[in-house]
Amino acid sequence: MNKLRVLLLGGGGREHAIAWKISQSELLDHLFVAPGNGGTAEVATNLDFSETDFNALKSALLEHKIDLVVVGPEAPLVMGVREFIEEDSAINHVKIVGPGMVGAQLEGSKSFSKRFMQRHSIPTARFGEFDAEQLNDAIRFLDGFNPPYVLKADGLAAGKGVLIIDDKQEAARALHEMLLDGKFGKASSKVVIEEFLEGIELSVFVLTDGSDYVILPEAKDYKRIGEGDKGLNTGGMGSISPVPFAQGSFMEKVVERIIEPTINGLAQEGIPYNGFVFIGLMNVNGEPQVIEYNCRMGDPETESVIPRIKSDLLELLWNCGNSTLAGSEIVIDQRTAACVMVVSGGYPENYEKNKLITGLDSVKESFVFQAGTKLVGSEIRSSGGRVIAITSLAENLDAALSMTYKRLSNIDFENMYFRKDIGFDLKKD
Repeated sequence: MNKLRVLLLGGGGREHAIAWKISQSELLDHLFVAPGNGGTAEVATNLDFSETDFNALKSALLEHKIDLVVVGPEAPLVMGVREFIEEDSAINHVKIVGPGMVGAQLEGSKSFSKRFMQRHSIPTARFGEFDAEQLNDAIRFLDGFNPPYVLKADGLAAGKGVLIIDDKQEAARALHEMLLDGKFGKASSKVVIEEFLEGIELSVFVLTDGSDYVILPEAKDYKRIGEGDKGLNTGGMGSISPVPFAQGSFMEKVVERIIEPTINGLAQEGIPYNGFVFIGLMNVNGEPQVIEYNCRMGDPETESVIPRIKSDLLELLWNCGNSTLAGSEIVIDQRTAACVMVVSGGYPENYEKNKLITGLDSVKESFVFQAGTKLVGSEIRSSGGRVIAITSLAENLDAALSMTYKRLSNIDFENMYFRKDIGFDLKKD
C-alpha cells in the first residue's frame, strides 16, 4: 500500500490531538490541516482556508493529491462535505471519514435524533418538540415534568444550545427567547424539551463504517464554566478518561441497548455512515440513557481519549473510509488521562484575543494540545475562547490530575482561567 496523503479539517484542540496521533503513523506520507492552529503547525502543514469553504477544499485535494479527508468538526458534515466530494468526478476518488448530510442530522437536529432513538427503542429521556407557532403548547408541556427543565435548540449551536433551568417561569421566558427572539439563531427555530435525567454523564465514542465498528476509550467532560459545575455552559473545560463506572455490566448494556441498535438502525434506514458516532450518555442508577448524539469526536474529550489509543489511528481511519473496518482492533493504554482546558478570561461570553502565550516549551511529560491559538511569527497567541488543553497520563486519576495542574503552573497569558476541580466527582466513587 502506498503511503497516504491526509487532509484533516478543523482548527481546534480536537484537531491538534488527532493530527498529533496521525503524524506518528508509518502509513503517512504527508498531513495537512485546514485551517489548523499554532499546534497543528508543529506536526502538519496548515492550509489557510475554512473547513466549510468547499471550493478551497476541492483545490487543496487536487493540488496536494489527497487520499483521505478526516472531518473534525460537525459544521462541514451537516453542510454536506461528504456529498460534495462524492458527487464531483474530479475528486470522488478521495476517501472521507465523516457521515453524509442525513447521518449528520443525528447531531444537526435534536428532534431527528430523538425520533431515531424512539424508532429503534434506544433508551432516552421523554421529550417534546415545538416551533414558534407552538410556544404556548411548549409552555404547557413543561407541566408534565418536574424541574429542572431541559431546553435544547434543535440545530447546531456550538455546544451552547442546551439550557437547564430550575424555575418554570424562567423556562417559559427562555422558550420565548429561543423560539421568538432567536436566542441561538436558526438553531432554536425549533426547541426540544426533555425530562431531566439525574446521574453521571459520560461520552462513548464509536468509529464505524456503517456495518462494523470499534469502540474508542470513553471520557467524561465538564461543560460548566465554574467550579462545582456552576455557571454558563461552555464547549468543555476538561475531560477524564477512563470513566470508573464505564466497564463490565454497564458497558455491556451500552453495547447491547445503544451502540448495536444505533449502527443497525442507520443501516436499516438506508443511511450510509462512515465516521465517528459520539454518544452522550447518562448513567441513571446503573442504567445508560442517551442524552445526545454527535457525528464527530468531542472536544475536549478527544484530548484525553487520543493519548490512550496505542494503535495506529491512521490505519483505523483509512479502513473506516474504505468500509473495511471488519476485523480491526484497537489497543488501549490502561492508564488514566486527565485533561484541563485553559480559556480566555470572560469566556464563554465576551473575551479578548491575541494574548501572548508563554511557557508552552517548558511543559514536559504531558501533552499540550492547542485549541484557540495562532502562530504569529515565532510567537503563539490566543485566537479563541478555549485556548490550550493540557493532558497527562498516569497510573490513576489523582496522579494524572496532579501532573496536569503542575504543568499548568508553567503556562501564562493575560486573564487566563481554568477550573481547578476537573475530575472532582469521579474521585467520590
